[in-house]
Amino acid sequence: MNRRADELVAIGIDLGATKVETSLVDDAGRVIMSVRHFTHAEKGPEAVIAGIVESARTCLAATGRKAACIGVGAAGEVDGTSGDIITALNMGWKYVPLKKMLEKAAGLPVFVINDVRAAAWAEWKYGAGCGVDHLACVFVGTGLGGGVVSGGRLLEGWGNVAAEIGHMTIVAGGRRCTCGGRGCLEAYAGGWAIAERAQEAAAADKAAGAGLIAQSGNIKNISAATITQAYLKGDRLAVRLVRSTARYLAAGLVSIVHVLNPQVIILGGGVIEGLPEYMDMVRTIVISRVLEASSRGLRITPAALGNRAGVIGAAGIAAERMKPKAYC
Repeated sequence: MNRRADELVAIGIDLGATKVETSLVDDAGRVIMSVRHFTHAEKGPEAVIAGIVESARTCLAATGRKAACIGVGAAGEVDGTSGDIITALNMGWKYVPLKKMLEKAAGLPVFVINDVRAAAWAEWKYGAGCGVDHLACVFVGTGLGGGVVSGGRLLEGWGNVAAEIGHMTIVAGGRRCTCGGRGCLEAYAGGWAIAERAQEAAAADKAAGAGLIAQSGNIKNISAATITQAYLKGDRLAVRLVRSTARYLAAGLVSIVHVLNPQVIILGGGVIEGLPEYMDMVRTIVISRVLEASSRGLRITPAALGNRAGVIGAAGIAAERMKPKAYC
């Protein structure tokens, strides 16, 4: 049976340092099929792209669908105009022409965007921000990033790299960040930074850190997940660290509220999902600190799409930008 043109799908790629998620996404934001495989970034961009193409073909063959375009949400700095990866530190990539290489390998138009901005778009269109024209999404995982919708449009900025939320400065001259700067929000509230702060605290006071050390085996193994588990058991140092992390995160959100005046702030990512108590802590601090005019009607709510947001957003943005007939 011949399929109609309106059954074309977009391919969404969530390209991370350790895994690649490849999904077929329809024009209603529904994931039809997904394949996940390890990234193996150490083998180089050509090998990673070959793996993506193979996964995409597997999905298309299994479903009998045809693809109109490919959207890639990549972890790292992305030139939104050229589709080049400027830097992807976790993959060891610099200046990789991903769009050009993937278009050649797959034979389809490709759009590349930062992964958390893709996830923010998905939450706006199909998730916790559906129907809202002014919102900010903040995803707290190993790193910290997000996206902003203002006036019913994804905020892009001059070079299409706007909303580097994790790298706003919250402490002048503060902790060193992976970006090379100091005092970034990510350097205090990102998963890697929570672990680093916990390790330092346990090393400075081994009596206070005894529970974390025992749980992890040694100081170097203390992670953000360790803090979550210890917090739920009432460990005093873990409680202190969680509360301070909530204060740092809230400081960043207060700045977002005052600069952008969103109606909704969406919080997601592994750190938030692992410890939902962060939601109430952060919400209470933000509401108490923002200007009254900015707090009216402000909602702070959890993300709704989980780990599907990246592929849904990447596919949806590509379909929107490429404007294939199936989406007109």
